[in-house]
Amino acid sequence: MIFMRFIFFIFISVVFITPALSQESDNTFGNKVIDSLYKEDQFYIGVTYNLLGQKPEGLSQNGFSSGFHFGFTKDMPINKRRNIAIGLGVGLSLNSFNQNLQIAKTDGNNLEFSIIDDTDYSKNKFSTYMLEVPLEFRWRTSTAVDYKFWRIYTGFKFGYLFANNTKFEGQPENMKLSNLDIFNKFQYGLSLSAGYNTWNFYFYYSLNPIFKNEAQINGQIIDANALKVGLIFFIL
Repeated sequence: MIFMRFIFFIFISVVFITPALSQESDNTFGNKVIDSLYKEDQFYIGVTYNLLGQKPEGLSQNGFSSGFHFGFTKDMPINKRRNIAIGLGVGLSLNSFNQNLQIAKTDGNNLEFSIIDDTDYSKNKFSTYMLEVPLEFRWRTSTAVDYKFWRIYTGFKFGYLFANNTKFEGQPENMKLSNLDIFNKFQYGLSLSAGYNTWNFYFYYSLNPIFKNEAQINGQIIDANALKVGLIFFIL
């Protein structure tokens, strides 16, 4: 509840308070009205291929592990040319990881982790659903009249996992689990977006594990973290 209030406060501050601190200033360029206080790239949509880093021995990925990300980032230029800015926003991140780590419930309702053979199943994955707060340092070659430009955005992304599920299809029986307490609720990492105009490379590296320390295989903690590589598109 405290975290949700914090996110709500951030969202209200970003969307409503910041514009009140600036005044509109328009100039003319030919027949166009030019906003000298322009902002860029305030909405984003991204698609990624998700990887697992720091995997324990025997854990491997298979199939296509995907991510879908979208949100709003308030662009706050910090120089006169307005090509250097700070970005602060809020968004959603939906991710799936296809791999051979089975998460099952025992007769005592405890969770058990095991590496399974590829021949024992047709599908095995876990999915995470996160509310994210991106904080970025933004550099670009934009002007008030140029909508095609180079950009490099680096930053830190803080995420709150509000839902998760696992899905196993195989022998001896299919199994679905949801909202397991074994996942780390708070996940954070470094992000990089770089490109020209529409096409932009995106990379995210998580600085903490996906699972809590209680997630173990034969006494070994599963320290696997998330890496995401893909494309990101900016609007307005």
